[in-house]
Amino acid sequence: MLTVIGEALVDVVKRPDQPEHAYPGGSPMNVAIGVSRLGHKTQFIGRYGDDENGKMIDAHLRDSGVLLPVGADDKKTSTAQANIGETGAAEYEFDLDWSLDAAKDTLREVAETATAIHVGSIGAMLEPGATTVVETLQAADGTALITYDPNCRPTIIPDSSVARDWAQRIIKHADVVKASDEDLLWLYPNRTLEDTAKAWLEAGVNLVIVTRGEMGPCAFTKSVASQGVAVPAHKVEVADTVGAGDSLMAALITTLLDRGIEGADASTKIEELTEDDLKEILTFSATAAGITVSRAGAHPPTREELETVLSNRK
Repeated sequence: MLTVIGEALVDVVKRPDQPEHAYPGGSPMNVAIGVSRLGHKTQFIGRYGDDENGKMIDAHLRDSGVLLPVGADDKKTSTAQANIGETGAAEYEFDLDWSLDAAKDTLREVAETATAIHVGSIGAMLEPGATTVVETLQAADGTALITYDPNCRPTIIPDSSVARDWAQRIIKHADVVKASDEDLLWLYPNRTLEDTAKAWLEAGVNLVIVTRGEMGPCAFTKSVASQGVAVPAHKVEVADTVGAGDSLMAALITTLLDRGIEGADASTKIEELTEDDLKEILTFSATAAGITVSRAGAHPPTREELETVLSNRK
């Protein structure tokens, strides 16, 4: 079973000439829902309050079949104001409370028993919860597939050197890292995307996926294609980009789990992936992201939706 650790919040989305609308959101929560909709048993560990927004989050997770071993607390649910521009791109303003005090006993059990763990975004960079996340990964290193998406939020962590330090602490334990070109250029402005991917591989990551918007994603491993394996983006009419990267991340995790890549031998199995395997993984993941950007809000596809689109492309 996959365990996702990170923030859950409510996105208050404002589009040009339209009223505000509230959606459940948060990058790790979106990933948990995406993997569950694609058919793998998933549990989510984060925090949200026992208020109206928290009830929306709870229902959204449960409706997608996500298990919730840690329930609501008595604090305010975190929110993000998403301002959508004319191109569909989103800019965010946050009101956050990120701690994992109520989840520490559960996370100790996760570290001992999990076969796959995903972390990322605010939950892996904002204190006090980020330290708990790192401690969990340290304990699970070597026994679980660990995936990571930095999904940087400069409005929350404005100092790129601080964000870079957190990212470096996580990648020491990660088997798979997915990052956008924008994230990498903000974290490492003095080197190319390829150089950063290779540096992360040298640091111990087994698979690095770099997303490049309309150019499509590319993959790097230690053994295949030193310049990366790339596929085109799935072309659609864009409604907005909310949740696109999260859907790609969810599909990436899903296609690895489909191949039995989890547990103590995850890194070995990743090293055995061929160039054709990587192209299939990227196509599956990019198509999921394309479906998501074709509709408003962070609504990742089901397995049936994704496989229907993939079949129609053949």
